[in-house]
Amino acid sequence: MALERAVGTSVSRLPVLYRLFRSFFRFLTNVWFREVSVVDDECPEDDAGVLFVTWHPNGLVDPMLMTARLEGQLTTLVHHRLFAFPAVGWLFRSAGVVPIGMTDRVGLNLGGNLATSTVLASTATHLANGGRVLMFPEEATHGRASVQNVRSGAARLLLSAYREAVASGRPFPHVVPVGLHYSDSSRFRERAAIVLDRPMTLPSLPEATTEADDRRWVLEVTQAIGVELQRANLAKTTWEERTLIWKGRSLVQAEKGRQQGERMERHDYATSLMAARRLRAGWEFMRRHDPSVADALAARCRSHFDDLESRSLTPYDVDARPETVTARGAARAMASWSWAVAWMFGLMTWGAMLGNYAPYKFQSLLERWTRRAGVDDTLQGSIKVLSSVVVFPMWWLSLSLAITWVLLDTSSPVYHAFSTHQILQYLTVLPPLGVAVVLMLFWPLSARAHMELYARLVRATRSVRRWVAWRDEANDWDDLVATQRELAEALVALGSGLVLPGDPDWQDPPSGRDDADVVQRRSAPVL
Repeated sequence: MALERAVGTSVSRLPVLYRLFRSFFRFLTNVWFREVSVVDDECPEDDAGVLFVTWHPNGLVDPMLMTARLEGQLTTLVHHRLFAFPAVGWLFRSAGVVPIGMTDRVGLNLGGNLATSTVLASTATHLANGGRVLMFPEEATHGRASVQNVRSGAARLLLSAYREAVASGRPFPHVVPVGLHYSDSSRFRERAAIVLDRPMTLPSLPEATTEADDRRWVLEVTQAIGVELQRANLAKTTWEERTLIWKGRSLVQAEKGRQQGERMERHDYATSLMAARRLRAGWEFMRRHDPSVADALAARCRSHFDDLESRSLTPYDVDARPETVTARGAARAMASWSWAVAWMFGLMTWGAMLGNYAPYKFQSLLERWTRRAGVDDTLQGSIKVLSSVVVFPMWWLSLSLAITWVLLDTSSPVYHAFSTHQILQYLTVLPPLGVAVVLMLFWPLSARAHMELYARLVRATRSVRRWVAWRDEANDWDDLVATQRELAEALVALGSGLVLPGDPDWQDPPSGRDDADVVQRRSAPVL
């Protein structure tokens, strides 16, 4: 991949412990998310260092996901509060995570302190020598729809790294903004995407090395990073606006598919994110240059989406509805659901229930306790992942040892019953250690297989419910379809008159400027 080539680091040369924990993080995130997309088409391919910067919407899940999915070895800087528990601190240090933000009474220039400046100095040397660093410039997790209070740490790190690169004759490190997206950050089995943007172009280093010049450079770069993170993460003022854009892009995708004669289907998360980016850029442009049109269209969309929500419907339900709703289609959906239910009663499902139901219920109780205690939603995912690290392996180990004893210990009644059976007696001569190891592997693997079966059942159940809704004439489908098609056509027509992200003639904005700043009107609208 481009990321590996960027730093000249082969995966095979990574430290064994780092690879181990990255694999562990990948397993956890694969369990937590049903889909993870990584888009890295524009990552540089030289041997310079790379600083990845992104926002921080989901606590510990953010560094876990980035470590699990980005190639090469990452040095990740996170706030020291995440290291409050010794076991967690050891786990993250082993995976290349470094605490930052610790206070000290000795003040340093550029607004730093002794502990933070020491970490930044060593990390800057690593970055200048071709290392790969991940940083969350907000320095705190949050649940808002927009990037919050970008701090100067990333810019200070770059200033030191740039100067060290000049002194050693190495190329300047690249700064790559990262879009980190979750369909719902606090819920199980949602979707996630990591979108690596093009490297930023930063101002020249200050010729003088005075504190005032350095402060001006740091301030300018910090502001540019803030804008880049807003753009890369599709930031909006409120979650209502963000949700409106997300639902609007589904109308645009469906309408374009109809106009091009494509079959109606759900898009992968990365494709949907590009559509949302286009809609956000066009909406912001129109709000600046023709606010009456933009606000009127937004009000119509909001009214339609509220109407759908009151009927427990989604825009996809309307767009996917066939022109003729037949009993045969409903029967096929029911047959698919029955087939999915039948598969749910196999060995893997029973193994998954035995190996995972008890710790899963414990996590449900833990979530109830934390919510009662007023813990913020942005930390719920972190709490669930951290509790999984401890509770699930402990339960698997206890269960494996217990079953091994029941099967193989001579004092067990099950052992005596099996030993007299013509076939089952062979189970009683298996090596205890081998049985325990196989069982330890079986519980997580059966859980993974069960989730795939469960996902199939969920899709089939949604399909059945959709057919039931389609056959319900109380929903006034003709009016719903006509309204949604009209809105979709208006959105597509509006976008076709603009040069938007993803178009062949689109030019990315300069670093520190938003997409809406470079959107242009077309002389002749195109699809």
